[in-house]
Amino acid sequence: MPEPTTKHRSTPAGAAASANAPAWSARDLADPHAAADKDERVRRMFAAIARSYDLNNRVHSLWRDQAWRRTAVKAAGLRGGERVLDCACGTGDLTQWFARRGAGEVVGLDFTPEMLDLARAKQTRPRSQGLTDEQASRITYVQGDAMSLPFDDASFDVVSIAFGIRNVKEPARAVAEFARVLRPGGRLVILEFTRPANPVVRAFNALYCERIMPVTATLIARDTSGAYRYLPRSVSGFMSRDALEAEMARAGFAQVRSRSLSLGICACYSGVRTDRASA
Repeated sequence: MPEPTTKHRSTPAGAAASANAPAWSARDLADPHAAADKDERVRRMFAAIARSYDLNNRVHSLWRDQAWRRTAVKAAGLRGGERVLDCACGTGDLTQWFARRGAGEVVGLDFTPEMLDLARAKQTRPRSQGLTDEQASRITYVQGDAMSLPFDDASFDVVSIAFGIRNVKEPARAVAEFARVLRPGGRLVILEFTRPANPVVRAFNALYCERIMPVTATLIARDTSGAYRYLPRSVSGFMSRDALEAEMARAGFAQVRSRSLSLGICACYSGVRTDRASA
């Protein structure tokens, strides 16, 4: 298999030195979505936790995170040979699922170079990831910003983003970009954590996410960035399911719907790009 293409990484000055510095203080976490420099804080946070990211995902989702990604691929209605853009791809888990399921090409895009380093390392060991060499060769990783995608209009059949839309500084701008790069009839799929409707489940989830997970995940990651204190605050302060569906409709998506997963802990949103999608 050819070596995956690695583009030169443009990292902000001082980012490497500050990767393990606290990205989120208690004051910042009062409303993390209001931070003027949210994008750079998010980048520093993910740089700090990149190497333990997959392990923490598996452990703290009770090994459900991969099932959620399989649901997203199914919701995309992928047809063989289609071109897929996986935004906020992280270490490439969802990107790989699209390659396994027959995508002709999958582009994984992420804001954080350290996450892409790990995704590319997985790509060089396809068998260990359940991929054939040919499937792995269909994947390309690119550093970029979901709010300003470096792709032509109408150049993808599917766009996905898993557990990343709440980390974008301006989610509405990202959703409009997703519409721009999709062909008419193309599909958008979003996976995101939500607040369970059932009060018992909501109370248990709050206890787990706000009290237990920040401690255990921080220990596993040896994190000093505040990443796992940010997570529950970023979920509780993010827009509701109805609001995100409305944002998709405003951007020009039709057939917008969402499906609860794991008792409402997360949801899978989907929509079809129409001719009136915002430019």
